[in-house]
Amino acid sequence: MQTITAGYQGVSLLVNLNWDRIIYLGTIVGALGLGAWAGAQ
Repeated sequence: MQTITAGYQGVSLLVNLNWDRIIYLGTIVGALGLGAWAGAQ
């Protein structure tokens, strides 16, 4: 149980430190997907 808790805290720390990069990557992926969808129409 301690291992699961420590793992969760580690992931939570990484997300807190890198949330702006996650949003940045999500925006790029969304824009590429929207461009591919628009190009297929």
